[in-house]
Amino acid sequence: MPQYFVIHKPFNILSQFTSGESKKSLKEIFDVPQDVYPVGRLDYDSEGLLILTNDKKINNLLLNPLYAHEREYWVQVEGVMTNAVLEKLTKGVMISANGNAYQTKPCKAKLFTHAPEVADRTPPIRVRKNIPDSWLRLILTEGKNRQVRKMTAAAGFPTLRLIRYRIAALTLDKLAPGEMKMLSQRELYNLLHIKKDN
Repeated sequence: MPQYFVIHKPFNILSQFTSGESKKSLKEIFDVPQDVYPVGRLDYDSEGLLILTNDKKINNLLLNPLYAHEREYWVQVEGVMTNAVLEKLTKGVMISANGNAYQTKPCKAKLFTHAPEVADRTPPIRVRKNIPDSWLRLILTEGKNRQVRKMTAAAGFPTLRLIRYRIAALTLDKLAPGEMKMLSQRELYNLLHIKKDN
């Protein structure tokens, strides 16, 4: 029977249930059936929304570029970001993907006027008092390896903290780092804008 879990992956946790190294994995935080696995991934040093399921169909429906599901990231970067830089990110920047130069697809980029309310990170960001930072909202419809970090770096703004807040209409709301909630197939498919007959 298909089961669906939504988790808030904490910082410095592998997006998998096994670890052949000294890094912590999902297994040490989340108790789910053995046949459940993550859909897609979040980097070890990224935080936020991750779906766990044993529904094999959802992998293709969510990750296939044809369906272009929006993924919203909240990104803290070093430096004061300007509208010109946001426009550059929106139009697409050149990054490296699988060893080749790649032009990112157009996306949405917007500055937060105030830092968003997010949980404290453990360990916290190392603050450099003489260097300001900015928070921005990046909404992509693709997911190359470490794409957000590469995009902000290409624009001259290293990423300090990266949180995936949303996939389609599914959000992290009311889910603290390390927390999990279970959804029905209907709930999850509706939030992800997936038709059951796909």
